[in-house]
Order: sequence, then structure tokens, then C-alpha cells
Amino acid sequence: MRTFLETAGRREPVHLGELEAVVMERLWSWGRAAAVREVLEDLQQDRALAYTTVMTVMDNLRRKGLLVRERDGRAYNYQTVQTREQYTATMMGRTLAAGGNQSVTLLHFLEYIATEDIAVLRDALSENAANRDAGPS
Repeated sequence: MRTFLETAGRREPVHLGELEAVVMERLWSWGRAAAVREVLEDLQQDRALAYTTVMTVMDNLRRKGLLVRERDGRAYNYQTVQTREQYTATMMGRTLAAGGNQSVTLLHFLEYIATEDIAVLRDALSENAANRDAGPS
């Protein structure tokens, strides 16, 4: 039986450092490619950062496979490879796989989530089952 991580496209999801997470959140919320300068200017509203710091973080995220870049003159525009939801699902799969007994881990997870989230999970499972039953398009 294949685990979630074997079917998710990547064997091991990438953990994000603090500044990496902030950069990814900005790019996910914008939903488009952005230059280092643009990200820097946005981040500088909250903290003092050097251009080279943001450039290094974004290049590290590219090397980790979370961003792609395209040259635009002398600079690069960076864009996310996955949506926030896809990344989160990958991390959830990693956590589930690390829990040992996946069934027991899921049961404990259900103890901690809100009733309305259980309804969302039930709907997602139904939609997933319907999509699988429909087969490839």
C-alpha cells in the first residue's frame, strides 16, 4: 500500500524557516509572480531587511523546489510551484506518515478538530470518492 507521501509528487515536503514562510505567504496571497524588490518592499513594512537577504531566501526556496523563476531584464520574477493548500496537504501527509499507525493518528486528530471542520472533512472525502469513481477524464 502506498502512503500519502509516495503519491503526492514529492517524497519529502520542505519545512519552511520563519522568513521563508513569510515570503511564501506573501507570494501565495498575491497569486502571481513577483520580483525580489517587490517582496522586499512589502516585507520592509514589518521589519528591516536587506535586498540580499530576501534574494537569498527566494533563491533557497527555488532550490528547494517551492519557487520557479523567470528572468525579467537584470532581475528575476519568482512564482510559487504549489498553492498554499497543496503545500499544506503535503505537510499534513508528512505528519500523518510520521505518526506511526495512521489510523490511530487520524482518530486522535479528529479529537482536536472543530465539529464544523469534521463536516468539511466529510464533504472533502465524499468529493474525493466521487472523483475517483468518475475515473480519468
